[in-house]
Amino acid sequence: MRARQSDAGTDAASAAWELLLPAASAPARTRGRSLQAALREAVRSGRLAPGTRLPSSRDLAADLGVSRGLVTEAYEQLTAEGYLRSGRGAGTWVGAAVRAAPPRAHDLAPRSPGTRADFVPGTPDLALFPRSAWAAAQRGVLAELPHQELGYPDPRGLPRLRTALAELLARRRGVVADPERIVVVSGVAQATTLLGFALHARGVRTVGVEDPGSPQHDTLYAAAGVRAVPVPVDGEGIALEPLRASGVRAVVTTPAHQFPTGVACSARRRAGLLDWARSVDGIVLEDDYDGDFRYDRAPVGALQGLDPDHVAYTGSVSKSLAPGLRLGWLLVPEAWTDDVVERKRTMDLGHPALDQALFARFLERGDYDRQLRRCQRAYRERRDALVAALEAHFPGSRVSGIAAGLHVIATLPERYGPEERFLARVSAAGVAVRPLSAYAHAPGEQGAEAKEVRLVLGYAHVPPARIAEGVRLMARAATG
Repeated sequence: MRARQSDAGTDAASAAWELLLPAASAPARTRGRSLQAALREAVRSGRLAPGTRLPSSRDLAADLGVSRGLVTEAYEQLTAEGYLRSGRGAGTWVGAAVRAAPPRAHDLAPRSPGTRADFVPGTPDLALFPRSAWAAAQRGVLAELPHQELGYPDPRGLPRLRTALAELLARRRGVVADPERIVVVSGVAQATTLLGFALHARGVRTVGVEDPGSPQHDTLYAAAGVRAVPVPVDGEGIALEPLRASGVRAVVTTPAHQFPTGVACSARRRAGLLDWARSVDGIVLEDDYDGDFRYDRAPVGALQGLDPDHVAYTGSVSKSLAPGLRLGWLLVPEAWTDDVVERKRTMDLGHPALDQALFARFLERGDYDRQLRRCQRAYRERRDALVAALEAHFPGSRVSGIAAGLHVIATLPERYGPEERFLARVSAAGVAVRPLSAYAHAPGEQGAEAKEVRLVLGYAHVPPARIAEGVRLMARAATG
């Protein structure tokens, strides 16, 4: 920079001009926009601090070797946008309204950094995602999708996808599936929230949730203005007497494979649950989060098939494909359809059309069935590896909930307790685990001082060799 610039902001301005030099050498047709973008970024990043006086348009044009008109236009444009300020005879200054942009975007996705073994449940093996088949489906959709289908979709979802989902759910899960009552959603979390808003609109302010159960239910329903009421689970599923005593008219349950205990709701309990729903003119939200993964016999059919008027059914591809796809479905009773669809419309105007068309093609060509078979083989092998490792390294342990799903409940002998000490030791050894007590909704039901250690061990995302090594590390830490 020339010595004629003598304001207090000279040093800061001089350093920032280096950012403008590449813009000055841009092609003539883009040089003006490039200069504006470079000057804007210098202000936004903090290289040009608020209050810095800029050189005159004549001086800056001479320094950069560009026309004065380009600099004048850049100053005027950034002044109009609020990045700069100017006054007659007072020069041009960096405005005070601009704040430096953060240096980078932070990743808030859940992670288990620094672990040597991770048994936290809830994640499938993302390496099993069928990239080749998915890419082929994507190419096919892009080649054949009519232009008009790229507009705002039906808030329920594309008819093609809803029809394919109805066929899938009826065939694999015994659901009474009317495509007109299926709503394509961004996962079970959105399905839960949608139903929460529909409940609130009808004056319902409480909903029963399984205890222990998913920790997300409290916050999801609270976002809709509905309070979650814990209802205990026993060996047959959600307990009916506490449910009746709670006074709720809606309940969310995981009857095929209760999360996290692994209990399958008995036929007697299913009938009782539906009798309760009819008696209170209520609704059951059936979360079929891993209903396709049953290893020792055919999957139990969905509860919804017994009473479609009192059961809303939801599921997703989060365990079968990947949670990052944010793709699921909600099948609602006819009396609830309009309320849920209208809420979906106001929430996001419908799920992305390209994603829907892609998944529809994936279903129609049989790719999804092949993926489920592939996952089932892999996850059964990993379940067996985990059970064997627990028997070898924690003799005397009881393992339950192994007939289905992606996790087991391991109850360790009292000599490994108390739970608090056990968890501290394995965590220090770099093994990530969750106790069953972490999923209790009602406080104080399973205290940290319990002598018996009960763990919820996820295995789907861990290769068999890593499972064996992880359990060995956990045993060494627990006895060390």
